[in-house]
Amino acid sequence: MMRDGVSPSQLYLPKSAAQPATIFEYVYSKFPHVGLAVWQARFEDGLVTDSQGIALRIDSPYRHGETISYYRHLPDETVVPFEHHIIYDNQDLMVVDKPHFLTVAPAGRYVQQTLLTRLKHMTANDDLSPVHRLDRETAGLILFTKTSGARRLYQSLFATQQITKVYHAIAPMTQAHRFPLAIELHLERGEPFYTMAVGKDAPNTRTDMDVLAVSDDGKWAKYELRPTTGKLHQLRVHLNYLGIPIAHDSYYPSVVHRAEDDFDHPLQLLAKRLSFTDPITHELMSFESSFELDFSKV
Repeated sequence: MMRDGVSPSQLYLPKSAAQPATIFEYVYSKFPHVGLAVWQARFEDGLVTDSQGIALRIDSPYRHGETISYYRHLPDETVVPFEHHIIYDNQDLMVVDKPHFLTVAPAGRYVQQTLLTRLKHMTANDDLSPVHRLDRETAGLILFTKTSGARRLYQSLFATQQITKVYHAIAPMTQAHRFPLAIELHLERGEPFYTMAVGKDAPNTRTDMDVLAVSDDGKWAKYELRPTTGKLHQLRVHLNYLGIPIAHDSYYPSVVHRAEDDFDHPLQLLAKRLSFTDPITHELMSFESSFELDFSKV
């Protein structure tokens, strides 16, 4: 059962030689990074329940073989002051225009301030699920399915490259490359671990790109990017490799740590268009983001 748009996480209580006395003791020992005070608050607020949905207490005894549920809640989560827009909605599919700075699904420091939580709270549909990735820093189109059966069908569009994705990005204008061009690179995990790096193996990513417009001062260009693969941070790494990192990129060419409430420098990357043949209705579907990138923002 959801609470304020948040679905619970489940945890199985195994049999152990060193069995703890209470469930509270076990979950804290398993997830100490969450913090003692946070786990105490979750139990006191009724956010940890047994298999019947009954709230557990801090002194509830440990019972191996049971599966418990717990709800994540971050009391000091930074509010993202930008709205999403639903641009298409039927019984199987929802297409949403995501603003910059809004994480798609709960993870790490983001629970309530995520697009999935907002949508679940609005629709009361616990089966709602994103079909593909979109970075917190990136704005634009993302697909959600309403059932597990539909999710498999729409995910296959991405796995088999049967979907056309078009992005816009603002980055420095360059005379070092002739456009249009195609860039193919091998991407692998970088350092820090949440970044990607260019490796020496055979290419596993490709992006076709062209120039759409140039700023009046000639310093910046708006590029159209058409990736045919979908690796993490692919577009950001590709443009950085070309010597034209996307404006306000906090990872490439180097990691820049910004305050959680710093909304003044959005990454100038936008998932502008998606088109595909619907796997259920077999109709040709095409969607375009209402957001636009503007040279005045760089």
